[in-house]
Amino acid sequence: MDTGFSPFDPRDDDEGRGPRLRDISVRMMIPNLITALAICAGLTGIRLAFEQRFELAVAMVLLAAFLDAVDGRVARLLKSTTKFGAQMDSLADIVNFGVAPALVLYVYLLDQVRSLGWIAAMTYAIAMGLRLARFNVMEERETKATWQSDYFLGIPAPGGAMLVLFPVYIGFLGVDISTTFAYLASAYTLLIAFLLVSRVPVYSGKAIGQRIRRDLVFPLMLVIVVYVALLMTYTWETMTATTVLYLLTLPFGARAWRKRYGSETEAAGDDGT
Repeated sequence: MDTGFSPFDPRDDDEGRGPRLRDISVRMMIPNLITALAICAGLTGIRLAFEQRFELAVAMVLLAAFLDAVDGRVARLLKSTTKFGAQMDSLADIVNFGVAPALVLYVYLLDQVRSLGWIAAMTYAIAMGLRLARFNVMEERETKATWQSDYFLGIPAPGGAMLVLFPVYIGFLGVDISTTFAYLASAYTLLIAFLLVSRVPVYSGKAIGQRIRRDLVFPLMLVIVVYVALLMTYTWETMTATTVLYLLTLPFGARAWRKRYGSETEAAGDDGT
């Protein structure tokens, strides 16, 4: 795979003018530019949190998550996928999905319980780093059943960022930000950190997006339009409902994986007898 950058060769010198560098097309730069903008959004969210502008801070973190989800698809669409872009995207994930949400949550709420809140936020950020490292390693495996690509091992990084900010959504809806609530939020943050590094199968939904029945195209478009309208009008109510629904679907995804894995194991056993 093309890295997008030429290797440095000190012997490649044309009359003392230094090494010749290969030109890089704009098409190769666009996905990396989107990734850089995602990092800027995540870091800006941290700054806004320290300035006590929490709603904008959370909005910037969610924008960073959106841009991070877009850059890979743009790279595949433009056929500009590179090893450099993959590494940059992985580094951006730890900022946008790990560090930024943890700091926003800590400044908004967890600092009320001092060291315990900091430990919870730090544990979440470290768990996100471990989850991303495991994902990168597992992507290099060659022996993997096709159907297993429809599942994540542990909740994905964007999902973890959305879930860990759940106490902030509730706070925006008018819930009293008390010390008791901060203790509960710390415990919840540790739970999300555990789900990140756990081996709980989570359905990715990739198979759904590949082919859509013709009679479902317009209803699906209408559902998406209604959801976006709700998100723009009732932002924190919609985010709260989305988070709750996501948590409720986790057991169903794990159950479907165990059923599929059990069927495959049973079929392999029958072939061996």
